[in-house]
Amino acid sequence: MMIPSLRAGAAAALLALAAAPLAAQPTHPTRGSGTVVLRAARVIDGTGAAPVQNGVVVVTDDRIVAVGREGAVQVPAGARVIDLGDATLLPGFIDAHTHIVGRSLGDPGSDDAAVRDFPGFAPILATANAQATLMAGFTTIRVLGSPNFDDIALRQAIDQGYVIGPRIQAAGNSIGITGGHCDENGYRPGLMDGDYRDGIADGPDQIRAAVRYQSKYGADVIKTCATGGVLSEGDAVGVLQYSEEEMRALVTEATVLERRVAAHAHGAEGIKVAVRAGVTSIEHGSFLDEEGARMMAQRGTFLVPTLSAGETVVNAAESGRLTGLRAEKARQAGAAMRNATRIAQRAGVPIALGTDAGVGAHGTNGHEFTLMVEWGGMSPMQSIQAGTANAARLLGWENRVGTLRPGLLADVVAVPGDPTQNIRTMETAVFVMKNGVVYKQPGQP
Repeated sequence: MMIPSLRAGAAAALLALAAAPLAAQPTHPTRGSGTVVLRAARVIDGTGAAPVQNGVVVVTDDRIVAVGREGAVQVPAGARVIDLGDATLLPGFIDAHTHIVGRSLGDPGSDDAAVRDFPGFAPILATANAQATLMAGFTTIRVLGSPNFDDIALRQAIDQGYVIGPRIQAAGNSIGITGGHCDENGYRPGLMDGDYRDGIADGPDQIRAAVRYQSKYGADVIKTCATGGVLSEGDAVGVLQYSEEEMRALVTEATVLERRVAAHAHGAEGIKVAVRAGVTSIEHGSFLDEEGARMMAQRGTFLVPTLSAGETVVNAAESGRLTGLRAEKARQAGAAMRNATRIAQRAGVPIALGTDAGVGAHGTNGHEFTLMVEWGGMSPMQSIQAGTANAARLLGWENRVGTLRPGLLADVVAVPGDPTQNIRTMETAVFVMKNGVVYKQPGQP
């Protein structure tokens, strides 16, 4: 029999628990409410059109309802007005190539993270990476490869309001050959072995199973490794890894499942194999030649140059952070990337911004705009388009994000001054709105 005083005490405790907020409840709004009017010295809408002076963007809840010059746009009575002064309003930036989960190359613990970090460490770190990325003005990202479906878990946590971060298009595990760039290579046998569920697949049948498995567990896009890479052990940076038959099997299966394919490819032959197989984008494309660029332009295949990664690995090689074969590959690919972007430009290849963040530091994604101009030979406006409208088209989300036009999601970023005159201002977002929710205003870090 329960003692009466204990029964009463237990009842009181239960009532207190029921009244208390649960720690596991979402704490961040996922969409705006009410009407907000944004004013700034100019507006760039992401389409490539000239900046609109004395610009206004009107947002209601999570949608853009009007964009234009002040005086030509009706400002609703009672709306909250945010005047950003001598700044430029732009669409939320899009990074089409990130690795948001885990440590970056500059982190001293990254080399042996696979065998020393607890399994939960990388996804916990991803929440900080995601917040840094959003505060840099990147309201949408594509995550091209994460272990254990951690990117898909992060996407869920952001979408449900548990953590702050950008909108995510996720790939799950990257798919590649045994011992190739998409494998965890360089370890002793049995330590980091995987199978099709981890994205390690050889031959058409295993490849189809791998595509189906990633799709089953929530991958929006399929990432594959067509060639070797810089940071993997034991493979030349441009060496072909999947045959054309294998690559076609992958693309065909992804297409049946309504997924696009992003192909990591440095070498010229691997680029051509991937393009002929029908991939949506070539990631890196370091040794792209004129023939490959013509093929890409004819098929509408995007190039995502990831110049930030090139700069990072070259610096790491020069500082001694990378040594041996990896340092040699870094120097080769980093130098070639600059030329490849210019070749693609001349051929009319569509180009989307991607940083490969995770190689470089998260939150510095805006530096890619600068490198596309200074290394890649693009104009400031072309660079801006690459990180807004072009990237949205690559993701298939052009009717959701990427431009400032009525009906699209209210993703709006402001940078100081005029980025068409000084592209480096794209590295410093002073205002960030995603889905109509304001995450950053002037004066905040």
